[in-house]
Amino acid sequence: APEVTVRPDNLAHVIYTSGSTGRPKGAVLPHRGVLRVARDPKLAMTERDVVGQLATVSFDAGTLEIWSALLNGAALAVSPTRVMSAAETGEFLHSRGVTAIWITAGLFHEIVDSDVRVFSGLRLIMSGGDTLSPAHCVKVVGQLPGVRVINGYGPTEGTVFTSLFVVNGNYAGTGPMPIGTPIAGTGVYVLDAALRPVPPGVAGELYLSGDGMARGYVNRPRITAERFVADPFGPPGSRMYRSGDLVRWLPDGNLDFVSRTDFQVKIRGQRIELGEIESAAAGYPGVAQALVLAREDIPGSKRLVAYVVPESGAPVPEPDEVKDFIGRSLPAYMVPAAVVVLDVFPLTPNGKVDRRALPSPEEMAGEGGEGLAPRDPGEELVAGIWAEVLGLERVGVLDNFFDLGGDSILSIQVISRVREVFAVDLPARTLFDNPTVADLASAVESQVLAELE
Repeated sequence: APEVTVRPDNLAHVIYTSGSTGRPKGAVLPHRGVLRVARDPKLAMTERDVVGQLATVSFDAGTLEIWSALLNGAALAVSPTRVMSAAETGEFLHSRGVTAIWITAGLFHEIVDSDVRVFSGLRLIMSGGDTLSPAHCVKVVGQLPGVRVINGYGPTEGTVFTSLFVVNGNYAGTGPMPIGTPIAGTGVYVLDAALRPVPPGVAGELYLSGDGMARGYVNRPRITAERFVADPFGPPGSRMYRSGDLVRWLPDGNLDFVSRTDFQVKIRGQRIELGEIESAAAGYPGVAQALVLAREDIPGSKRLVAYVVPESGAPVPEPDEVKDFIGRSLPAYMVPAAVVVLDVFPLTPNGKVDRRALPSPEEMAGEGGEGLAPRDPGEELVAGIWAEVLGLERVGVLDNFFDLGGDSILSIQVISRVREVFAVDLPARTLFDNPTVADLASAVESQVLAELE
């Protein structure tokens, strides 16, 4: 062995993170952070365990898998291939006698929907990386009572996990899945914009301190200074990490994840938390997962689009009914312009939801060309105006303007063009009252006849 002295605060490794939101940043992580996760009482393995390594070493989940096994005398079963189907995953787990795994929320959901028996024989499933579906967790706990399911939360800058929530016996099956309580050696603060602690039940930004916190980012002094700030609650010189996550304390002492601060958007002057809309959509009966994006498929026109995945065996939800359901609990400006139903969410190579790969409503609807074609010159002219304003090749006469990405600003453009083409005087809200090509063409015809009289 080389004659070197390794101290707890020395660099253990660098993990690059946040490539989905910009230039990847290399988080500098210390040895004490790795040890704190590997030896946490809720996660600690024993010599009787076989830990499945499904993640690559470039993903921080690999840190958990490798060192939780090797520092506790357990065996490590390395996945033979990068990407496996549910059946191949089951074959790997059963043939190697795997007893514990970490798996991203996206892959967890896919396997539960495909065949929950893939997880039989395990004693521990740790999942996270994205919002965990309560319905999927309840299904595993209900059908495989010997399996312990843990929802793990934590940014890479906190060394794998910040908090853990043991689902079994602690979750009633309704409402969002909590992200639990801090693991040993981890400090957690929920603060407002002035770095003051907020009361239980009030959303604030999550700040981390303690053994797991990274030392900063490699060769990124500016962003290191932005994210790793002075800790007013710790000893002189200590720092805390600003996570960018909005959370709140629940009455039982668990943390509840609300949303990302960078998932807060502004549309037509209204500031919107996408997480609130996702929670509302996920409450629709039969919806297992929900995700909301602010898309700008037409330059200068931003709109909300909700994506939902139905529960296994549940009827496919009708988009308009999901929108109506969301509108019962949220104001009109937070109701998505479109709802897209998918079988599964697309995943990145690391198993997280790939937001960039989510299709636009137009892609799912065939660019509006699958609908009924214009039946007369009036409908043809109106459809042409819509296609020009919305940037589409074709528009069906029964397509809804707002479902195709239209909004109040674009509706004004449409009405202006209609006035020019048909030489009629139409109120600005005509398109809101007549949102299809057929309806608007009929309204134009009625106005033309009225002005002729």
